[in-house]
Order: sequence, then C-alpha cells, then structure tokens
Amino acid sequence: MKIELCEVGPRDGLQNEAETLPSAARAELVRRLDATGLRRIEAASFVRDDRVPQMAGAEAVVAAAGDTAATLSGLVLNEQGYERLAATTLKEVHVTFAATESFNRRNANRSVEESVEAVGAIVALAHADGRRATVTISTAFGCPFEGEVDPGKVVELALRAAALGADEVVFADTIGVAAPAQVQRLAAASIGSPIGMHFHDTRHTGVANAYAAVAAGVTSLDTSVGGLGGCPFAPRATGNVATEDVVYLLEREGLTTGVDLDALIGVAAWLEQTLGRPLPGGVYRAGGFPKL
Repeated sequence: MKIELCEVGPRDGLQNEAETLPSAARAELVRRLDATGLRRIEAASFVRDDRVPQMAGAEAVVAAAGDTAATLSGLVLNEQGYERLAATTLKEVHVTFAATESFNRRNANRSVEESVEAVGAIVALAHADGRRATVTISTAFGCPFEGEVDPGKVVELALRAAALGADEVVFADTIGVAAPAQVQRLAAASIGSPIGMHFHDTRHTGVANAYAAVAAGVTSLDTSVGGLGGCPFAPRATGNVATEDVVYLLEREGLTTGVDLDALIGVAAWLEQTLGRPLPGGVYRAGGFPKL
C-alpha cells in the first residue's frame, strides 16, 4: 500500500518561526523537498501579511519555485485569499476552518457557520478553475480554548465539507492532543470524500497517531520536514509530525511513500543550518537504519 504524504513545512512549518525567511529561501526549500520524491507540497499561505508575516510574498515563493514534479498547493482562508492564489500557477487550494467557535474567531475572525459558507464558495471557484480543493478541519481532536471537542460535531462538519464538493477532508490535531483511539474513530467516519490526517507532535504522540491513521485505512498524511511548525493562534502548540520520522516508520513497516529518506534527511539538515537551530525531528539527527 502506498501512503501519500503532503509536505506542509514551507507553509505550516515556517509560519510559526520567529524569523521570517525571504521568499527565495522558502522557494529553495520547496525545490529541495520536490527533489526527495514528495509529490504534494503546501508551498505558501495567501493570508494578510500583518497577521502572519512569515507568509508574506506568497506569490514570489510560487514563482521562484518554478516547475516541480510535485503538485504545489496554497492555503487560503477566504475568497480574497483565493483570488491571490488564482493568479498563480498553483494547481491545488487548501482551505481551513476550526471545529470550535473560539479558535475559528481567533484564526479567521468568523463564526464556524460563516467559514463553512466561505468554504463552499472557495471550493466552487477552485473547481470552476480546474483546481483540486482540500478542506481541513482544525482543532478536530481538541481546542486550546474550549477543551474536548465532540467528535460527532467534527464528523458533521466533515460531511458538510464533502457535500460542498471537497476533494479531500483532513482532520487536524492543531494542538497535539490526539491519541490513537480518537484517530481511529474519526478515520472510520464515512463522509463521501477521501480522508486525510494532520498531526502535531506537541506531546510526542504524532508518529503513533500517524501509524494509527494508516492502520485504520487513511492513505494521506500531512507532515513537516524536521518536525517544523506550530500554530500562531494556538498557545504552546509546537511542531508538526516530522516527515522523515513518518517516512522511516512507514517504510520499515513495509509501506511505500515514494520518498528518498536520505535526501529528506539532507533537506532537514539544510533547513537546520538555514534557521540556525536544531529542529524537533528525530530521524534527521539519528539517521536512517544503519547501513553496513
């Protein structure tokens, strides 16, 4: 079985960094990741610069990344963001909203219902333009402001996203509180669209959750090189599950990712030097399975 990884380091990874990398460096990261065999890369976020300055110059990043074997995508929160994305060469749009009112207000300055309506409009625009649309439901496993989240409510929102035409619905553990049993329950939901999962390793359950998702039949996972990332609107939310950690686990379990682990480790090492600090991931520091 092949597991499809969507690399989110250039967007979700870098958006939580104190330092803002220039667009040329972010485009270089995209190109290096493309060379590892990853076939989906979230390259940029089309949001307000004053809200997320680390994502400023999204258009320049896409232009500098050039032609890639991977399908590049961009994140938008509203129709204004989609208009910016539509002026680029990106083939895929990612749109997100939260399962809880408190988080959604802080992240998008909208109610959940207003965000669902916006999702419908963006998906329709994307399909009219020939683009694929992925809808991500954040705080699907827990909220920093409201605590436990009713899985029934999350599934209801996922069904609505699927009915609006989402090509894929991703359940996101935005603050890293999920456990494998929760993951398997949501993975079992039948919503009419393919399901993906997005995990943070805040409490060191990210890799276990990724494996639980795959065991439950999920074939698409969001990951971030070096374990980079977090969420600027979620207190103490640390990095995403590391791409190389997930690749190592899945390949050792006999599953296929199509990713060159050694090349990926090299990208993480380059990113460590570029940022000037160690990254949270484990495999890029330890290396893959020892070779005689």
